[in-house]
Amino acid sequence: MLSGDGVPKENSPFINNTDIDKGNSYDGTNMALFEEEMDSNPMVSSLLNKLANYTNLTQGAQEHEEAEEDEGPKKKAVKSPQMGTFMGVYLPCLQNILGVILFLRLTWIVGTAGILESLAIVALCCSCTMLTAISMSAIATNGVVPAGGSYYMISRSLGPEFGGAVGLCFYLGTTFAGSMYILGTIEILLTYIVPKAAIFVAEKKEDEVDALLNNMRVYGTCCLALMSIVVFVGVKYVNKLALVFLACVILSILAIYAGVIKTIFEPPDFPVCMLGNRTLQNHNFDSCLKTEVIGNLTITTKLWKLFCDGPEFNATCNDYFNNNNVTSIQGIPGLTSGVISDNMWSVYGPLAMMVENKNLSSFGGSDPAQDIYMPYVVNDITTFFTLLVGIYFPSVTGIMAGSNRSGDLRDAQKSIPIGTIMAIATTSFIYVTCVVLFGACIEGVLLRDKFGDSVKGNLVIGTLSWPSPWVIVIGSFFSCCGAGLQSLTGAPRLLQAIARDGIVPFLQVFGHGKANGEPTWALLLTAGICEIGILIASLDAVAPILSMFFLMCYLFVNLACAVQTLLRTPNWRPRFKYYHWALSFLGMSLCLALMFISSWYYAIVAMAIASCIYKYIEYRGAEKEWGDGIRGLSLNAARYALIRLEEAPPHTKNWRPQVLVLLNVDSDQGVKHPRLLSLTTQLKAGKGLTIVGNVLEGTYLTKDAEAKRAEQNIKSSMSTEKTKGFCHVVVSSNLRDGFSHLIQSAGLGGMKHNTVLMGWPGTWRQSNDPQSWKNFIETVRETTAAHHALLVAKNVDGFPTNQDRLGEGTIDVWWVVHDGGMLMLLPFLLRQHKVWRKCKMRIFTVAQMDDNSIQMKKDLQMFLYHLRLDAEVEVVEMHDNDISAFTYEKTLVMEQRSQMLKQMQLSRTEREREIQSITDESRSSIRRKNQGAAEGANLSQQSSLMEDTQEDEAQLIHDRNTASHAAINDKAESGPEQVHMTWTKDKLFTERNRNRECNANVAVRDLFNMKPNQSNVRRMHTAVKLNEVVVNKSQGAHLVLLNMPGPPRNRGGDENYMEFLEVLLEGLNRVLLVRGGGREVITIYS
Repeated sequence: MLSGDGVPKENSPFINNTDIDKGNSYDGTNMALFEEEMDSNPMVSSLLNKLANYTNLTQGAQEHEEAEEDEGPKKKAVKSPQMGTFMGVYLPCLQNILGVILFLRLTWIVGTAGILESLAIVALCCSCTMLTAISMSAIATNGVVPAGGSYYMISRSLGPEFGGAVGLCFYLGTTFAGSMYILGTIEILLTYIVPKAAIFVAEKKEDEVDALLNNMRVYGTCCLALMSIVVFVGVKYVNKLALVFLACVILSILAIYAGVIKTIFEPPDFPVCMLGNRTLQNHNFDSCLKTEVIGNLTITTKLWKLFCDGPEFNATCNDYFNNNNVTSIQGIPGLTSGVISDNMWSVYGPLAMMVENKNLSSFGGSDPAQDIYMPYVVNDITTFFTLLVGIYFPSVTGIMAGSNRSGDLRDAQKSIPIGTIMAIATTSFIYVTCVVLFGACIEGVLLRDKFGDSVKGNLVIGTLSWPSPWVIVIGSFFSCCGAGLQSLTGAPRLLQAIARDGIVPFLQVFGHGKANGEPTWALLLTAGICEIGILIASLDAVAPILSMFFLMCYLFVNLACAVQTLLRTPNWRPRFKYYHWALSFLGMSLCLALMFISSWYYAIVAMAIASCIYKYIEYRGAEKEWGDGIRGLSLNAARYALIRLEEAPPHTKNWRPQVLVLLNVDSDQGVKHPRLLSLTTQLKAGKGLTIVGNVLEGTYLTKDAEAKRAEQNIKSSMSTEKTKGFCHVVVSSNLRDGFSHLIQSAGLGGMKHNTVLMGWPGTWRQSNDPQSWKNFIETVRETTAAHHALLVAKNVDGFPTNQDRLGEGTIDVWWVVHDGGMLMLLPFLLRQHKVWRKCKMRIFTVAQMDDNSIQMKKDLQMFLYHLRLDAEVEVVEMHDNDISAFTYEKTLVMEQRSQMLKQMQLSRTEREREIQSITDESRSSIRRKNQGAAEGANLSQQSSLMEDTQEDEAQLIHDRNTASHAAINDKAESGPEQVHMTWTKDKLFTERNRNRECNANVAVRDLFNMKPNQSNVRRMHTAVKLNEVVVNKSQGAHLVLLNMPGPPRNRGGDENYMEFLEVLLEGLNRVLLVRGGGREVITIYS
């Protein structure tokens, strides 16, 4: 749905009436007072009924199954969710948390890190997930959580940018988890179940690692393809087998505890053969002896042949083999053996380091670098503490399994916190006890034997279990298969949810699927990404990758809870009360620390990926309003900043153009001049506020819909032109008052505009309504009164778009009067934008007769040097010339037209005809006068007028004090040449009915006897001369900036003022008239 401002809002099933509801009229009498409200606001009983019947289920696996099985036209009724805490949250979390790392790597971690450091690793990781679960419980109980789980919670708490970034990280983590489970499945298959199924067999010991990786790639790819087909064809079988896989996990763990208890009374017989203190691989020999006696004959064993070049006693053997004895030790001495003291400390080492028992004697022999190719058990990777953290952390992930099933729960707000926290507590207990029990029961060399080579390739944890190692092997195999299928089932749905939210445009194709909603395309992408993990082929290399993505997800869950708690927004009312912002902050810090502890370079890559996704969503994503905490944080920060920001004018060094753009819209509320927005965007280097304002004539009650439509259209144009700012549409009885309201009230507190940008009314002469240009002049006056700067763009539609790139050219500044430095600052800001970057800046200033032009140029160059501005400087001299006949004629025509429009009050059609006839007659009359003796008299009169005035012509540009010609006319003495305009409207109609042509000619003859006002002549003279100079110098410039003269104080000369500006700007293409606000905006000081 759309709110009033056009921003998509999260749909609420409770308060949004459907069309059916609106069609149901209210017939009762008890609430007749509110019957007009029923169309928009539901009755409380209706609201409660919707709330009671609300289901937060989206179409999930169960509904897909029903859609596939239901062949009839009638769909099955949606059943209310019935799953409780134990089945709906606790057991799924157990299944997802306990898995491949427990069975394949925990014994190796204990043997390598020692019991103490292993407990530290478990404590770090489990504390991280417990703190995250507390934060998640607070978020999950703060209202109804629709199906979507963790992604929904994060995105609705932190906003679409964070939600999309973290959601995709969570998706990648789940996908790589599928890779890890598949690699675990293949490792169990090829190492412990059917080793002979390997396709690649190493002929030399140094090739064993490569052969194993290649086998993992081939079988892993086949397994991925098979699992993908299963998920695509029958996802219902995956869900139905979930309990079977869970049973395998629980049975395997029980077998481990049973085996530990059995070691107290009867330890299992798993001997480990040692040569000196080195552990031997026991694949190719039966007895741990160099020689053995059969009857009376002493012969060499298979072990002899592994170290010697022949079975003879005189064969050449390895030096270490000759110098050390072969001994057999018990791999699992039992709980009461005291081996726990030997396993207390860590034994880290480099790649290919031999697994040794320091309690046994050893005598030196041959080069250790060559001995690694002998049948010893060696490290396949370099080990250190942080590596083990990254490998172990995936074993505590899966805490989101309960929240992901929120749509299936009877009471999600009760079940999610209890079930998740209890599952973490249970698994933490299992991990802690397993660490201690493994260290207390199993010999250290066997613990560090990752693949069980010293016990004939048995799974190390399987050797401890009871009643048989196969219980663990088979159980862990099916556990990994089930977890892999669950990952391939859940990850595509997560991607589909993100795609359907529309926050990442290029992912929208993955929101589609089969007719029943199955995410087909998302499954294909998931399988492709999962294949990347399988091609890595090493479980130890893939585990830290998914650790990064899960840690990133958990970090933002904690951040969401901390932000919401600190903001204390009215809507933050979690039912789960055992949370605190400090716990969330600690959990967030722990997640961040674990990311860099596990792998600092993976952490940087993961954060870079999340940052890129965030910026992409911010730049291209759909706008969503989810009531998220980040928006609340922004509101708090904005409120705090506005309160601290003083309303007094800022210091000159902090001044920046805060622009109010006055836009006009057409009859369809479309933006008339979008190039004004382009110009605003090109000024963005000013880092100021932008407010785009518009005024509609009428009343708000009748123009409400049009105002909203205009606001939406303006926002759309702002988005197209990449204008960052706010939109403000005002409905007023007339345009003048509306613009006045905007100028006075736009902005908030210290964040108010100081500059007004508007377009020049180019068609004011042709307009039938004089109010159009009068509104313009009144806006200029309002801006001046408010002490704001004013920018008026002429030919604004000819200004460049943001996609244009102007070639080498100039931005010409005509600095006639100093009004605060806006003329200097604007070209600098424009040149920061790529549109104007290649343009050079030129500054022209005007010198009078008594000015020293050379010194002016030097002073101006020094001034620009101190301002740190690069510009060419030129001083233009304007001498006092006689007023030309052209100027006199132009002034006279202007006044005649103005006077006629004021006095005649004709209808529109008649006025246009009269003006045209008067103008034509005026021109022919003036030509006749110029040809006769009257021309000399007129020129003589002009000279006397020029002698009477002592005002500087350049100052006319900024003159605010000169009285208008109307006032002068009133004060002028009556003479033979003065015209007495005593016509009235009735008299005009009477005269027109009698003899229209005759009276028109008489009126024209009277008007032609008028003499132009002295002040108007001087102003027109200045406009004409300055225009000639500007056109001569700057006609080819890309942009001309020019001081804007102020309007007359007396409104009787407004039309003349427009004529002066037209003459001043004639012949120039792109012009920006600039009128300062009366304060300095640029300074030479640091």
